[in-house]
Amino acid sequence: MAESAEISQEVERSRTSRTSSSSPLPSETSSSGRVLQFAPFQSAVDEGFWRRLSSLKLDKLRLDESPINITGFYAPCSHAQVSNHLQLLAESFLPDAVEQSSTQEMSRGNRNRCPVPGTLYNTNTLESFHALDKQSLLKMEAKKIWEDICSGKAEEESAVISRFLLISFADLKRWRFHYWFAFPALVIDPPATLINLQPASQYFTLEEGISLAAACNEWRTGSTADVPFFLVTLALNSQATLRPLRDWEVCQANGQKVLFGFYDPCHLPSNPGWPLRNFLALICLRWKIDKVRFLCYREKHGLADMGLSLVGEALVSIPEAWKDPQYTPKAVGWELNRGKLASRCISLAESMDPTRLAISAADLNLKLMRWRTLPSLNLCVLSSVKCLLLGAGTLGCQVARMLMAWGVRKITLLDSGRVAMSNPLRQSLYAFDDCLNGGDLKSVAAVRSLKRIFPAVEAEGIAMAIPMPGHPVPSQEEASVLDDCTRLQNLILSHDVTFLLTDTRESRWLPSLLCANANKIAITAALGFDSYLVMRHGAGPISSSPSVSGRVSANDEAEDTLVAKMDNLSTEDVDGRPRLGCYFCNDVVAPIDSTSNRTLDQQCTVTRPGLAPIASALAVELLVGILHHPDGLYAPGDISDSSSGSNNEQPLGILPHQIRGSLSQFSQLMLIGHSSNSCTACSNTVVSDYRRKGMEFVVRAINQPSYLEDLTGLTELMKSASSFDLDWDNDTDNDAESEALLI
Repeated sequence: MAESAEISQEVERSRTSRTSSSSPLPSETSSSGRVLQFAPFQSAVDEGFWRRLSSLKLDKLRLDESPINITGFYAPCSHAQVSNHLQLLAESFLPDAVEQSSTQEMSRGNRNRCPVPGTLYNTNTLESFHALDKQSLLKMEAKKIWEDICSGKAEEESAVISRFLLISFADLKRWRFHYWFAFPALVIDPPATLINLQPASQYFTLEEGISLAAACNEWRTGSTADVPFFLVTLALNSQATLRPLRDWEVCQANGQKVLFGFYDPCHLPSNPGWPLRNFLALICLRWKIDKVRFLCYREKHGLADMGLSLVGEALVSIPEAWKDPQYTPKAVGWELNRGKLASRCISLAESMDPTRLAISAADLNLKLMRWRTLPSLNLCVLSSVKCLLLGAGTLGCQVARMLMAWGVRKITLLDSGRVAMSNPLRQSLYAFDDCLNGGDLKSVAAVRSLKRIFPAVEAEGIAMAIPMPGHPVPSQEEASVLDDCTRLQNLILSHDVTFLLTDTRESRWLPSLLCANANKIAITAALGFDSYLVMRHGAGPISSSPSVSGRVSANDEAEDTLVAKMDNLSTEDVDGRPRLGCYFCNDVVAPIDSTSNRTLDQQCTVTRPGLAPIASALAVELLVGILHHPDGLYAPGDISDSSSGSNNEQPLGILPHQIRGSLSQFSQLMLIGHSSNSCTACSNTVVSDYRRKGMEFVVRAINQPSYLEDLTGLTELMKSASSFDLDWDNDTDNDAESEALLI
């Protein structure tokens, strides 16, 4: 009862508004003898349709230009000022093994998607697209409509009389799509004459309007919701009923008043929509009716609107040529482009290029993290940070993958080795093919793999060995080694972060020194058999003095000033807190050759397979924490009990200095280690000597193992220690601690 009352009020409001208008609609003037004109259909193609077409073209169609069955969708006009378009969506392509005749079944009952069959011709070249015989193609589709009318199929599946045609060329190199729609309409000659056209609310009595609105709403909510053509019958008691087209003879037998209804996508008050053209052809050919009363059904807020809907009467005469069963009427219907007969072109390079799509998809998880969990997550910082990975082995491969997952796009991998047969199972960026013919260079193969995984990554591979203390350089190779040192220095300077992921202790020395000198973020990951160390290096010893952080001149005054400043800042950061140490700060010996005279298991990093992924993930998480900490490189070390007194209320949690873990115990320990005045890599003594002597200092440290120990005072320290009479063999606790610190 409530629904009936609501419909009654709506119809009455429509009638009142129309009759009280001071200026009648154009269609309400005398229209006798006026040619019936139709508002053309308009198309709207969703981006998902082009994506699906691109995928089919690349993976299935290839060079095949055969016609493809597709489905378009439209619905009745639902706004007084906006017409509905025929839409193409990703689901417009029928799944494999699904016949076109099942189109209606795929969308049955969807009131917003009345399915319409269509044909797509996609060409291989732009020239072929322009050379298509458009009139022949239009005639072929019109013939299908004609045959469906003559055979009676249109009465069972009425949507077939709105069949459409689409021709296209997909330029997948530039992601440009050229296309042109046609909505074939059979030409009735002479054309139909419009007798009258007015709002339905004025044509029907109040009782009829209420009943018709209720019947239409029921039709639109049941299994017939997507059936676009129907019969409207009015009984003597003003009761309206909607019936399928196949019930025409039943309606005639009952002697009821009949209107031919259709879903009208047009909003204009003076013209019916394009679907009526072929509907009139069906009516006059199948049922020999020359005076047709039709209902242009339109809606408002999802319900029938008798004020927006139109009722018209037209005179239609059957052309003589139509009586020939072999005849096919002429057809029109190519869509206009800005008032001209021309194709359209759309560029979707911004969203369709696979690399761009990969970027969008890759960042989806990070963007979702910002919705609720991490609103302060800075994706711009992550995407712009430049990371240098020293070592492209088990750790390097895992770190690179983790960096990409966090949105890092600029990655450089440095390694001098080649991919061995034993590598692919443990090192995730390599495959069997990379091992053949002596093995590809690791740095090159790793970058190639990264680009396969994510084409947008800006990765570079550098094949180079890192000069190391304890590995003397012959005089004839000294120039080459100096070039490598300079190159490594430039790489560290041009990157924001350096990961130390090499196999040996001595290969980490020069990068640690260079990072301390340049005050760059450095992160170390090192593996034992079942234990690991992940740590971030502290800031350099002159980090708080930008005026002297560069290369100084050779005059004595500048050097004295530099040394004085470094003496004061050796073990303190900018806030006067103890400066965090580097990988070598806890060592009591200088790095030496650790590979000579070693068995195979001592030369290789023999670890449990799960160790490298754990350590790599922690190393990358440390970097993300540094980048999001307000103090950045100078962030103090945090531990779980907050005893350091620092602010642990960061979005990503605490930011440790060192993380030491054991798989055998499934345990993890966080430690804080401060810088040492005797460190062979980051102490003020070492950094200042490097700044004074440059590469001469590096070559001397490489060729003379004792040089760094003498320079930093470790030699004197060991002499002092040897004067004590200690039983080192029984001091098991100290042995265990030393082993842990030297992982």
